[in-house]
Amino acid sequence: MGFDCIQVTVIINFPMGARVIIGSKLLLRQLLLLIIAFVTLLPSLAEAYDILVLQSSRASGYEETLNGFRSGQNVSLRVIVLTDYAEVDVVRIVREDRPRIILALGDAALTAAHQIKSLPVVAVMSLGINNSKYTASNLTGISMFVHPERYVSMFRSMKIRRVGVIYSEEKSGWYLQLSRKAASAAGIELVVREVSAPQETIEKLTTLAGKVDALWMLPDTTAVSRENSEAYFRFGMQKLIPVISFAPVYLDVGAAAVLEIDRFAMGRQAFAMTAKLLKSGPDNKEKMKFSFPQKTEQKNNPAVLKRLAMKPEQARNIFWNSQSNNQIVPTTAKY
Repeated sequence: MGFDCIQVTVIINFPMGARVIIGSKLLLRQLLLLIIAFVTLLPSLAEAYDILVLQSSRASGYEETLNGFRSGQNVSLRVIVLTDYAEVDVVRIVREDRPRIILALGDAALTAAHQIKSLPVVAVMSLGINNSKYTASNLTGISMFVHPERYVSMFRSMKIRRVGVIYSEEKSGWYLQLSRKAASAAGIELVVREVSAPQETIEKLTTLAGKVDALWMLPDTTAVSRENSEAYFRFGMQKLIPVISFAPVYLDVGAAAVLEIDRFAMGRQAFAMTAKLLKSGPDNKEKMKFSFPQKTEQKNNPAVLKRLAMKPEQARNIFWNSQSNNQIVPTTAKY
């Protein structure tokens, strides 16, 4: 019948270096039960994964980016949506699950992941990724700012020579430096105004009257906020100059054109970054760098562009009539 028992020695390591050694003769049935219990009590060992995904919320933009990330080669990952929980202890999760990389989707996720210094963090869909307070050797990712040369190319195609820009040094100063170089090389002048609070934007806009051929809105939450964004489009229509922005939502309120980031493609780009990090291993000491989004799409507002091409008197009459009727500037752009 064969033997029905076996000598088993179990060594259990506890935190702080404690160790317990248990030796015993067990029936084969008891051994099987012990193995099952061991796997059940240590799910992190049975369900190990490479990438911990911290997702700020279930907003469609994050979902689309994550879908793009998933479209890459198969990798093991765990997704935690922060808004599904009252509190998420990221430090404990990393300690117990031992993932190799964190993917942070959005600013809330970046804030949560910022606590972790022991493994790489790839941040996407986060306006704060270039903020100085998040500077860390283990942080990389994809900016929500489009490479300035793509905007400069748009300005050249629209024959724009003087571009008004309002910015805050803290949130977009680094980007303005790059933009000035790109614009200068193309013979375009950036007329810049700095603000330190959202309420300063409207006043700064008035100082640009007669000095610019277009306005350029940056994804800077101080220079462009819910309380001041309308002022850009009012200024543009009053002065008959185009407003160039960064999100399709602004087409419906008066932007002449926008450069939209392809979120699905951004997810694929993020996957390529994490795959490279997984391949390089934990001992890779090369400084990680941020990237610009690789794929963008220009979307125009034909109604606004047509209006700007009219004679000044005609365009102003249409603008003031639409304002008195509380109408939103029409657009045929699809997004």
